[in-house]
Amino acid sequence: MKNSHSKKLTGIISLFIFALSAMLTGCGEEEQAQGPMPKIAVKAMKVLKQDVPIKYEFPGQLKGTQEVEVHSRLSGSVMEKYVQGGDMVSAGDRLYRIDSRQYETAILEAEANLHKAEADLRNAREDLERDEMLFKSKAVSEQTVTNKRAEVAANVATVESYQAALRKAKENLDDTIVYAPMSGQLSLDDVAVGTYATAGTTKLVTIGSLNPIYVQFSVSESEYLNIITKAIEKDEFDKEQDPPDIKIILSNGKTYPFEGRIIAADRSMNDNSNSINIRASIPNEYGVLMPGMFARVRLLDTVEKDVMIVPQRAVQQLLDENFVLVVGKDGKSQSKKVTLGEKVGSYYIVKKGLNSDDTVIVEGLTNLRSGAEIDVTTVTADEMGFSLQDSSEIVDKS
Repeated sequence: MKNSHSKKLTGIISLFIFALSAMLTGCGEEEQAQGPMPKIAVKAMKVLKQDVPIKYEFPGQLKGTQEVEVHSRLSGSVMEKYVQGGDMVSAGDRLYRIDSRQYETAILEAEANLHKAEADLRNAREDLERDEMLFKSKAVSEQTVTNKRAEVAANVATVESYQAALRKAKENLDDTIVYAPMSGQLSLDDVAVGTYATAGTTKLVTIGSLNPIYVQFSVSESEYLNIITKAIEKDEFDKEQDPPDIKIILSNGKTYPFEGRIIAADRSMNDNSNSINIRASIPNEYGVLMPGMFARVRLLDTVEKDVMIVPQRAVQQLLDENFVLVVGKDGKSQSKKVTLGEKVGSYYIVKKGLNSDDTVIVEGLTNLRSGAEIDVTTVTADEMGFSLQDSSEIVDKS
């Protein structure tokens, strides 16, 4: 029995060894049939290092350089209009005439009062002159002369009062004509003839100056600090230095051909938006720009000196980190973590993570992983269509 059991065990082991040998032989034959894994075809280009213009852009709104509401100094009905809404006017042009009848009457009354006061003053002076002669001959008392002198002084004051009243009445009559306080264009919401205007309250029309015109925009705290920090790092920060010029992009996507300049900035951050308001002046000789229009404001002449840039398509993101795949010295792909700066056209500025002699992979990244065998075709930026110029899409940096 013992020999029979040993023979069975020996047969099972032999069968297992045979099956394992056949399987290993089959695997070897399969590997020989497939051959080594093929290399992944990619396109790559050298990291670029150069000066790069940075275009800071912010949403803004156009405003008139001066805008004044015109009010009448007097109350009364509008009797006549010398202009129409939308007209261009010069400072001193007549705009409206307020009902003048009560002010003409006031002049007549003031003149009458003045004439009477002047007559009373003449009589008082004659009486004083006569009493002073009588006083010399002891015909009247000293008290009488004193009273006459006081009466003359009172009449002088009355005359002066009515003279002032007459001047005021004449000024009021002059003020029935409303003049343009400045040169500019009238708004369309001017009042109609017959409207009752309350002095200092009723808006008759608005005048605004359109050349030059303001564009007002806001810069966020972080963007403001970035600009200042870069200037300090480059040793270019100078509070006396002129701020950068600006251009505006209108709502139809067209760039306005004339440049403007920054003329003022708030002294503190806006509490609600945590941003600072900035105002720039821009020429508007042909009247194309109108208050209320929206525009994109672009700061000019801001340049990053001697920085490394890589195409945007070369950058891969994983969670909150950015990576690029480069061509390793062993001919395999190699992953490098990078810190990115501004986006410029087709590129990102790379602040940290790459060397100027690195070659980054820009095409063939879909299934590529670090350490893969790669077949590299070297390309140029022109061949790939990369550019530092912005696309038609404007990125809001505020």
